[in-house]
Amino acid sequence: MRKNIKITAAAAATAALALGLSACGTDSDPASKGETGAKADTSKALVVAASPTPHADILNYVKKNLADKAGLKLEVKEFTDYVLPNTATENGQVDANFFQHKPYLDDFNKKNKTHIVPVVNVHLEPLGLYSKKIKDVKDIKAGRTVAVPNDTTNEGRALQLLAENGLITIKDGVGTNAKISDITDKKGLEFKELEAATVPRALDDVDAAVINGNYAIEADLKPAQDSLVLEKAEGNPYANFLAVKDGNEDDPRVQKLAELLNSDEVKKFIEDTYKGSIVPAFGEPAKS
Repeated sequence: MRKNIKITAAAAATAALALGLSACGTDSDPASKGETGAKADTSKALVVAASPTPHADILNYVKKNLADKAGLKLEVKEFTDYVLPNTATENGQVDANFFQHKPYLDDFNKKNKTHIVPVVNVHLEPLGLYSKKIKDVKDIKAGRTVAVPNDTTNEGRALQLLAENGLITIKDGVGTNAKISDITDKKGLEFKELEAATVPRALDDVDAAVINGNYAIEADLKPAQDSLVLEKAEGNPYANFLAVKDGNEDDPRVQKLAELLNSDEVKKFIEDTYKGSIVPAFGEPAKS
């Protein structure tokens, strides 16, 4: 049984309210500039917000097998959406988060005036196209309905995957910022835009769906086996990373966790547990 803390709707509302209040700070308010305030107390547990799978699973592996030996106290809080981990990190409810990739973070910071920065890459979750009704991508033809995530970066990423596999064509140069309106030829397909976390539940109601890797696994799908098409890992910019509020990168606890997340033990855990559905993305630290 998990000992992680599930975030309730009430807690979500509290976090949103707290962010709203902090966002109203004046120019003299450190929070409005992304300043971190008092030096971190390294004797306290490092509290990290994470999506349940695979992020919290990886963190729990570190907590159970590596943290004590490294002298790190680690607490994992599970969030089931893509907003609250960043707002909680921004307003100090948690010390760090682990759930997102750089294009999503850049878009989030810009829209919400937050100051979250990446620390170190950990893994890649290839986006995939799934169906309960169709066995081959070639059978997705005019009249079929396809669900895609509705957040800016993941929708663009989903549309790129569909375009690369000949299902649609999109405007030149839009890249991962592509929107439904950027489709130049839908080839007769209909699209449903849904919150990323709800897309797996729509599989019974649509002909196919583009699903984020972590949500696919939570829905008992095996990306490497069950997807009709899957993103290529090589050269993929969507590595998921440990992130903190700007100015907290040098917190010794953060640096210690970053080192553990890039350890040989975690690499083996990812490879053995996810068998290609999620792959390690160790290497150079993610850049701000």
